[in-house]
Amino acid sequence: MNQQPTLNDLVIQTRRDILRMVHQVNSGHPGGSLGCTEFFIALYHKIMKLNPGFSMDGIGEDVFFLSNGHISPVFYSTLARKGYFDTAELATFRKLDSRLQGHPTTHEGLPGIRMASGSLGQGLSVAIGAALAKKLNQDSHTVYALTGDGELQEGQNWEALMFAAAKKVDNLIAAVDLNGQQIDGSTDHVLAMGDLKAKFLAFGWEVVEVTQGNDVEAIISGYETAQSLLGKGKPVCVLLHTVMGHGVDFMMYTHAWHGKAPNDDQLAQALAQNPVTLGDY
Repeated sequence: MNQQPTLNDLVIQTRRDILRMVHQVNSGHPGGSLGCTEFFIALYHKIMKLNPGFSMDGIGEDVFFLSNGHISPVFYSTLARKGYFDTAELATFRKLDSRLQGHPTTHEGLPGIRMASGSLGQGLSVAIGAALAKKLNQDSHTVYALTGDGELQEGQNWEALMFAAAKKVDNLIAAVDLNGQQIDGSTDHVLAMGDLKAKFLAFGWEVVEVTQGNDVEAIISGYETAQSLLGKGKPVCVLLHTVMGHGVDFMMYTHAWHGKAPNDDQLAQALAQNPVTLGDY
């Protein structure tokens, strides 16, 4: 009898997928992907209520929108390991004519992808639109979204935040990957955003903080709290405190691995810290 993989097994194998995908084509974004691995595993295996297969409309199920699309390696691995497409396709990441482009796109027809997210700052708007559609359709399921913290420097986010509160979009949980790093340095150095919790509260949102954003159980617990706040007239934000590059010691606590691929020696070192659990693609 086949045993179900543990969430930790999925986390470690997903890290391996991320590292191998980015290394193979010497391009991509491993840092943020590694930092959000626990989030994606918790989301797709414990938090969201999903139908079998994939339907673009997502009627009668929860849906997810990735706004910071450059962390596509973790998204693609999660979708493949969840069964949306064969894990063998991960080997085509960022290659010509692949469905797994560097930033997800819908026109590639890849199951699990509901928006193109190369341009930052747009995902919250899309998620809010989907949440309103669910209300119009009397669909009681939840819309989930993820945005980066550096991405909140894009002004469209704040229009979306204001709109969601004004229109009482209370079937939406939007997470912020709060790792404090972006492409050119720390978020405090590039453009300090101050107290994000106070800002979200001032914009009329409920806020849940997950201080251990690289702990699967802490994420699940935080989302149980967030779900308990749904349907009460306010959208919900989860501030997810993560570490960029989590799970690979030399990639952690720096922006350096935002968009840089490991070389052969670095890959071997990183994979040694994350031994095979479910089999490599």
